[in-house]
Amino acid sequence: MWMTPKRSKMEVDEAEHEHYERYVSEGERAALVERLRRGDLPAAAALTPEERAARAGLGLCRLLALKGRGWSEGDFVHQCLEVLLREVLPEHVDVLQGIDLSPEITRQRILSIDRNLRSQLFNRARDFKAYSLALDDQAFVAYENYLLVYIRGVGPELEVQEDLLTIINLTHHFSVGALMSAILEALQTAGLSLQRMVGLTTTHTLRMIGENSGLVSYMREKAVSPNCWNVIHYSGFLHLELLSSYDVDVNQIINTISEWIVLIKTRGVRRPEFQALLTESESEHGERVNGRCLNNWLRRGKTLKLIFSLRKEMETFLVSVGATTIHFSDKQWLCDFGFLVDIMEHLRGLSEELRVSKVFAAAAFDHICTFEVKLNLFQRQIEEKSLTDFPALREVVDELKQQNKDDQKIFDPDRYQMVICRLQKDFERHFKDLRFIKKDLELFSNPFNFKPEYAPISVRVELTKLQANTNLWNEYRVKDLGKFYAGLSAESYPIIKGVACKVASLFDSNQICEKAFSYLTRNQHTLSQPLTDEHLQALFRVATTEMEPCWDDLVRERNESNP
Repeated sequence: MWMTPKRSKMEVDEAEHEHYERYVSEGERAALVERLRRGDLPAAAALTPEERAARAGLGLCRLLALKGRGWSEGDFVHQCLEVLLREVLPEHVDVLQGIDLSPEITRQRILSIDRNLRSQLFNRARDFKAYSLALDDQAFVAYENYLLVYIRGVGPELEVQEDLLTIINLTHHFSVGALMSAILEALQTAGLSLQRMVGLTTTHTLRMIGENSGLVSYMREKAVSPNCWNVIHYSGFLHLELLSSYDVDVNQIINTISEWIVLIKTRGVRRPEFQALLTESESEHGERVNGRCLNNWLRRGKTLKLIFSLRKEMETFLVSVGATTIHFSDKQWLCDFGFLVDIMEHLRGLSEELRVSKVFAAAAFDHICTFEVKLNLFQRQIEEKSLTDFPALREVVDELKQQNKDDQKIFDPDRYQMVICRLQKDFERHFKDLRFIKKDLELFSNPFNFKPEYAPISVRVELTKLQANTNLWNEYRVKDLGKFYAGLSAESYPIIKGVACKVASLFDSNQICEKAFSYLTRNQHTLSQPLTDEHLQALFRVATTEMEPCWDDLVRERNESNP
């Protein structure tokens, strides 16, 4: 993992030996390492042709899942391979006889891969010193909504693991109590107690953060105990652009644009001026798209900016097909459109910064604070009608001034100041808990420059000793934070190491959620086919995990079930 201390070549070779992952306990692994050093471990037996065929079949099924292809497409892949081998390597065509890619077999193999990956996650979760959960309730598959539950855990050497814990069908778990029970059951299955939970990051829907009936308040109550850390909650990381767009779209601009895009997709497909737009659309969600995916795509800053640049061409197109163009003569609507494009572009920039993983929550919170400073600047600019950071709005205003030279009031600053003020209040509310632990974040990210008198009393002695250690200072300068804290002695600095585990366990990006959301959007048509919740969970896990399946274990399971 990316935060473990450097290992020697021999240690790496030992850890990557094909037998290593089969030994779960530290004692078994230590014995294996010792046998490797003595050189008395026999070489692994070569795979039989049947085992190679089984591995190939499993790998192809995983690839089908990663690409969002339907179960029935396995047969087509098999036919393609057969044609290829008959022409290029006819002597090897018989190998395909051992590779079954029928729909039912493909389903079962994906479930086997899911069980294997989940088992690996649970084995690692037993060693987590601290963990956090991310709860994403924006995953719509056809007409059903799902809660995706992700976990970020920190091991003894500060190695970080981010993965899907479970998915919960909100149609079947409508009440907050039912949701709570399902999450607790998933944690219990993984061998995790609430006493080790440090943080919760969620969307800011009412289901999640409703003051008296939201899931977060229920979970925090459940997690309160004398031996439990206070659970840190923040709700602005997930789907920042998507959810913020509802607050800043003051004139239902996106709904109007959505109607235009539908017209273009049905009656303007061959027009060259729209090819870049259609290509961008298909790259996000394929040729077939439902209304929800289209609406979500239009709520991205990048998409709105592209559409704004094509507004003249769109007006011409709408006239040619006999559609209404009243909005293009409405100066308020045009100004609202320009403002929406600009503010969503700024939110897109922040969202991309929050998509960078492996930087720790302290760096992510710095991005949030910087954006809040920008919002204050935007307020002053709008008040003074200085549109330096609002290029789209400035372009609209300049055009309107040319058309209406006698009009002294092209746009209303108060209208947009209210929107920015609403955003400021939202950010203050969403990240309130991170402000409460600001000292912990600063201590973690910069321990040698943090003044001991500002630190909590319990950590001052350790911090003073740390800052006086020249060797540690030299390590801190040349290592990244994760590796520095991984090498820090837990015996000499137990409190600082504990703070490091807590901070490292907080989600520092929305990357895994965006990966799942992108997979869902891109493959909405395939995922809308009849699938069990178990199969959906398997697909999402395969699509989001960074773990590799243990192929040998999967082949062995297959052999045991088919003696």
